[in-house]
Amino acid sequence: MAAIAQIKDGKIVESATASSLAKETKKSGSTMDKEAFLKLLVAQMKYQDPLEPTSNTEFVSQYAQFSSLEQMQNMSATLELSRASTLVGQTVSVNTTDSTGKATTIQGVVDYVVYENNKAYVSIGGELYSLDDVYGVANQQYLDAYDKALAFGIAMNKLPSYENLTLDNKDDIYKLKEIYDGMSNYEKTFVAKEFTDKLDRYVKRMEELVKDLIGDFVKALDELPAKEELKLEDKEKVDKVNEMYKGMSDFEKELVSEEQLKKLEEAVKYMEELEADA
Repeated sequence: MAAIAQIKDGKIVESATASSLAKETKKSGSTMDKEAFLKLLVAQMKYQDPLEPTSNTEFVSQYAQFSSLEQMQNMSATLELSRASTLVGQTVSVNTTDSTGKATTIQGVVDYVVYENNKAYVSIGGELYSLDDVYGVANQQYLDAYDKALAFGIAMNKLPSYENLTLDNKDDIYKLKEIYDGMSNYEKTFVAKEFTDKLDRYVKRMEELVKDLIGDFVKALDELPAKEELKLEDKEKVDKVNEMYKGMSDFEKELVSEEQLKKLEEAVKYMEELEADA
């Protein structure tokens, strides 16, 4: 028997679990087991009317009916315990009522299951709850998606207001965009629309701030032909863009994306190869 109540000042302090089990105990005490049935059957045989005795066939029939009912109850108990056992290790939600009648909802991982008083109970955080009170089971995929969305929302709320955004917030904003883009479609459904809209606005604001500071460099880089289309005549353009990058401060260079820097480096290297072949 699992411990479901504590003793204080010589009295049982009932939890929701203890109260529930106490009610079940009263109910189970009113049911008839095989021993009680046999005693009743013997008494019926002992005190039957000798002039009109009950036939043996009727006694056998009564016992067969009881045995059949008992087997059905045992099967039901086995199935209920089996169903409860599948919840071990799962995160479940439970509706429960305490001894004062207050209804509450709890969520937690099922540690183990027990079967007491013809009912299955799940253990969550050291307390037992009736299997009948379990109304929801969350799989790991759901929990992971929920946790990601929660962490994402908290991080978004830590960002300054739109009006107070500066380039100092660039890394944080782009990191959040990377996190969101890396989510699966299922995980994205957990993110509130207000956060995705906010992220879009913040990313665009960063692009505007970057453009204001290194706009000339970005424009000149975008005007360069693709690497495969470069010719020796484009050397002056490539050198100009390269000099613009070299003349930037360290802070400005940090605003250049990896893709932009890669394009510049490939263009410079390709021009060197063209000159060597000329």
